[in-house]
Amino acid sequence: MNIKRRVAVRLGIPESDSPDVRRLDLFSGMDDAHFSTLMRGAYVQNFPPQIELITEGEPSDFLHVVLSGSVDLFSVWNGRETSMATARPVSTFILAASIKSAPYLMSARTLEKSRIALIPSQDVRNIFDVDNFFARAIVAELAQCYRSVVKTKKELKLRTSQERLANYLLRLQARVGAGSQFDLEFEKRRLASYLGMTPENLSRAFRGLQAYGVTVQGNRVNISDQQDLERFAKPNPLIDDPDS
Repeated sequence: MNIKRRVAVRLGIPESDSPDVRRLDLFSGMDDAHFSTLMRGAYVQNFPPQIELITEGEPSDFLHVVLSGSVDLFSVWNGRETSMATARPVSTFILAASIKSAPYLMSARTLEKSRIALIPSQDVRNIFDVDNFFARAIVAELAQCYRSVVKTKKELKLRTSQERLANYLLRLQARVGAGSQFDLEFEKRRLASYLGMTPENLSRAFRGLQAYGVTVQGNRVNISDQQDLERFAKPNPLIDDPDS
């Protein structure tokens, strides 16, 4: 389901949401007057699940900030669809298109009820030209995005499907601060797409990880032998550390 965001009235960012946006590295060091200018031209909307926010190929009218909920970034070609990434609070997407005034390379839809701030891309480019702190923060964020793309490509090219699943489970476990039991963050079909495999290959990969102490029932994962799984997965910070 697609929505027409252009009909929304620009009311500015509510004061209750402004501190969350301001704390982002992208905006934290910029001039107060420039930040106020950005927020005056922006607005916040609440969206139900499964609403398409942007469509690849469309002009990049807005920089989006996820304040609550989560957003699936995905792409479609020749009848096939793949999940590219998940945007969670508080974070932006898709910054590069906004800065370049280029078409979106990915589509985005809400995975759950989400609160999104929309900042006009033209305002972002205008402030980029006059605020050095903001410009440097944008360069830093785009550099981190580039490094994330390289890591994803390395994983797809260097790891088997079973190794990709094993390392994904270890990353998820660390991110949610879980022990031996935790839940998958989304349905298995989308997980398969995100890891670059078919649902059938994902099922085989889960069965293969049973030998390393991994069992799954529904969305519930249990790791009975942490060391054995880590020996098999061989996690590497140059692929698996999101902050490196």
